[in-house]
Amino acid sequence: MTPPPGWYPDPSAPHQERWWDGTAWTEHRRAPGPAGYGAPPAQYPVPGQPSTVPLLTGGHPGQRRSADGTARGRAVALTAAGAVLVAAIVGGAFFLGEDDGGPRTGTPPSSAAPTGPSPVTATPTPSPTPTESPTTVEDQLNGVVFPLPDGWVPPKNVAEDDVMMTTDGTYDCPADGAVCRHGLVVSRTVTANAESSPKTLAEQDIEDAADDAYDRDLVGNKPFGGIESHQEVAAGPVAVAGRAGYYVRWRVTTAEGPGGYVQSMVFPSTVGTESPILVRYVFDAGEDGPPLADMERITQGIRPVGDADTGGGVGSGIGPSD
Repeated sequence: MTPPPGWYPDPSAPHQERWWDGTAWTEHRRAPGPAGYGAPPAQYPVPGQPSTVPLLTGGHPGQRRSADGTARGRAVALTAAGAVLVAAIVGGAFFLGEDDGGPRTGTPPSSAAPTGPSPVTATPTPSPTPTESPTTVEDQLNGVVFPLPDGWVPPKNVAEDDVMMTTDGTYDCPADGAVCRHGLVVSRTVTANAESSPKTLAEQDIEDAADDAYDRDLVGNKPFGGIESHQEVAAGPVAVAGRAGYYVRWRVTTAEGPGGYVQSMVFPSTVGTESPILVRYVFDAGEDGPPLADMERITQGIRPVGDADTGGGVGSGIGPSD
């Protein structure tokens, strides 16, 4: 058995006290003061000494008596019984004090419950706000804006650069197996013709518009088997974006499918040299095609860029016709 833990004279420096942890001397030292747990009882063997070393008979671990009972006043260096310290000593020192008349021991840091990272509370990510569908498309070259009626969308995967809008979705063409759309609107500037009369230009363009829409496509295929006949169903003056224009509309019969309606409309540009603007309408006939009233809606809604008040429709005379 060894002396209990406490403060005892330091064997290597008797002028100060050193903490005995019950197993070995620690590195904790202090000036002389009240004894830790009192003097160790007699007959405790000195730690680390062979059994032939005289037993402690009182005092402190550094004091012993010889066989004849004479006290020796020199400090005895004690060999530590082990090098491993108690976890409480490694983690934090014991603090001794008086509390309610008795000794108090502080909790060493190592005894505290390990603190892990604070739990992270996932914050729900709000669903993105759906992008609003556009209501207009802009022809920047000609300085005009077109309205987008219900069922119409900006062009996607369309070969022609001057297409302003198409009906939503595609279908297999009835003849050559290409992909067709039930409706489209084209806007371009008339530059290859010295003519400036909207009426003359519209009348000259209508046949080409019909061929491009229902006879042959850009690569020479016949998506509808070719045009078998056509009939002019409407023509007349039209006000577009505050400018006087003219339009011609044909009903086209094709070898395959229900055919459709083609309209050429020409009016002076509101920008630059006021070159004539040509707008083509291509509407499939039959129940799957867009309503002819959309031609009126689109024409009336055409505006110069930046002008929300100027429109067409006055004297247009382009109501649905068969």
